[in-house]
Amino acid sequence: MRRTLALTTAAAVLAGLGATAYATTPTADRTKPASRPLAGLRILLSNDDSMRAAKASNSDGLGLYELRRAMCAAGADVVVMAPWQVQSGKGTAVTNGGVLTAQRRTALPAGYENDCAGAPSGGAVFGVCLGEGGCAPDSPSATPADTVKLALRGGLTAKVGWRGAPDLVLTGINSGPNIAASVNDSGTVGAAVAAIDQEVPAIAFSSSGDESQLYFPRENYRAHAEFGARFVAGLKERGLLTSAFALKVDYPDVSAGQRAGAPVWTRVGDGAVVYHAYEQRGSGDAFDITLGLCEGDESEGECVENRADADSTWLLGEGHVTVAPITWDRTYGTPVDARRELKAVQRYVEREAPRP
Repeated sequence: MRRTLALTTAAAVLAGLGATAYATTPTADRTKPASRPLAGLRILLSNDDSMRAAKASNSDGLGLYELRRAMCAAGADVVVMAPWQVQSGKGTAVTNGGVLTAQRRTALPAGYENDCAGAPSGGAVFGVCLGEGGCAPDSPSATPADTVKLALRGGLTAKVGWRGAPDLVLTGINSGPNIAASVNDSGTVGAAVAAIDQEVPAIAFSSSGDESQLYFPRENYRAHAEFGARFVAGLKERGLLTSAFALKVDYPDVSAGQRAGAPVWTRVGDGAVVYHAYEQRGSGDAFDITLGLCEGDESEGECVENRADADSTWLLGEGHVTVAPITWDRTYGTPVDARRELKAVQRYVEREAPRP
């Protein structure tokens, strides 16, 4: 039986019931790396979990700060433009009218204040809400795709003075994996797709929670972020940062001390691990939105996985880091573009990428 875990949508809803408090666990030793392989690289960072990092469950943006920390430590100039509120499950949704406000966060979560102090942009963090006059605690949020489109279409120039597009867009680290059928719903992936729509290279990072998928350990985020910095450095060194497709990188649970398996080149699974269900309230017009979890032993239906190289199989069943190429093109049967680049990135993942 394949062990299954709840995905982002389920985890975010359940974890959202937790108490809120800034995480104050001391961060690891910040000894400067011997080299700064990402020096000179400008990175836009977004997610779908928000930039709050306030919940005790670590489900609302802690992974973003771990990714910011690792990229700045490797020498990158990082700017964050992320949703004001949690926006899990928004996919590529955009807001079609009104006003967006990009409000800078001045008091960062404890332990992350000085991570990017030496970067040209200082690691500026902006939360993006809907409406004007400032973002209040209960302000409605921009979607993940909104934040990337805003940043690339004038937001970065206006707020931090960047001219031209960033070299790379990173999204995440998401609280929970984005694999199989949930990829279409994922705001983390949707934000990366918004970047390649604008011909900017993009990578979407997502990490597993613990066994309960109600708690998202800092250890998982940190391991993924530090791997991610080395992974990006390898792509940069080889000239493989491409906007022809985005990459989706999912990291297994390592919070109990287990080691993640080597990166595996996968396809997005065609089955489901979690799905939306709708339960009618009595005989009336109202339906409760609920979340079902596939148990891994179904012989038919949407839970069945038919691909041997599925991301869900390698991540959940085998404990490997999984990498899959993602594109914006939804035309069925379209010939693969950038075939040479695709093969080069696949070869990097399979033979040359760093090991966790």
